[in-house]
Amino acid sequence: MSALTGVLYALLLAYLGGWYMGQWSGNFALLLFILTTVTFAYWLAERFHFLPARKAAAQALVDSDAKRRETLASQGIQRVDGDIEGARQTLLQQPWWLDWTAGLFPVILVVFLLRSFVVEPFKIPSGSMVPTLMVGDLILVNKFHYGIRLPVINKKIIANHDVQRGDVMVFRYPMNPEQDYIKRVVGIPGDEVSYQNQRLYINGQLAPVQPQGDFYDDSGSPRLYRPRFTEKLGEREHQILVEPKQGALFRPDANFPHLDQCNYTLEGVNCKVPAGHYFMMGDNRDNSRDSRYWGFVPDENIVGKAFLIWMNFGNLKRVGFFE
Repeated sequence: MSALTGVLYALLLAYLGGWYMGQWSGNFALLLFILTTVTFAYWLAERFHFLPARKAAAQALVDSDAKRRETLASQGIQRVDGDIEGARQTLLQQPWWLDWTAGLFPVILVVFLLRSFVVEPFKIPSGSMVPTLMVGDLILVNKFHYGIRLPVINKKIIANHDVQRGDVMVFRYPMNPEQDYIKRVVGIPGDEVSYQNQRLYINGQLAPVQPQGDFYDDSGSPRLYRPRFTEKLGEREHQILVEPKQGALFRPDANFPHLDQCNYTLEGVNCKVPAGHYFMMGDNRDNSRDSRYWGFVPDENIVGKAFLIWMNFGNLKRVGFFE
């Protein structure tokens, strides 16, 4: 078993090493599931086979020593040298390969359950959600807000809250589901979303905006002061960056599903959100590749609702809840 454990650890290190070096794309949810399953198997083997066997061997040693002492005592020898306690403890000691498998099972199980059903940490890698989220923000995502989903296959088994316009949502990128993206929900199923001349319309109604002065955006290059606005979706407000003089000519990145529900013009794009899908946009409107380019996010791609910045090592004032 020690040799098998060594091989399994070698495979794990090779997988992580290749993932880190960019040789292949890893799936952390699947990896965590496999680790939980394997360590659980070792934990069962330890509890019902290896530990009872070690206890039986230790007890056999104690019984043998007691019998020896009894035999010597019958011969009139009352003082017997030798203490078997050290040997007994050695027999009871868990070998390294069980310590690093069965011993880790409770910790891995807790991490697996928390990450799968409660919260999951993410790091913001780009400036598409500035000014709401900055590059380097470490955030938490509520995994049960939109319903309970089975890990790995991401199938919803228990419904919870509906997705609302204005939610900041993490989802699996439709063009490459192995990547996680974060954007703001601007359109829910049945909505007609129109982004014309850098203004957002939902079902024909202009989303109100109020200027908030310039914002120093250091998320990209060059670093610039950008016009900041407060945008209102329903009853909820959030900040966005829009540069009125920097218009964008929107063209689809690919022939995405339900492309026929979108109409692209020189002024912008107009889309009818299909059932079971959502239209996502970044708050940094002129620096975000989002549903305007690659289409709708299906419900099965939802990861969870982002709600908290728990750390930013470059700016501790960033820590807190956000909309």
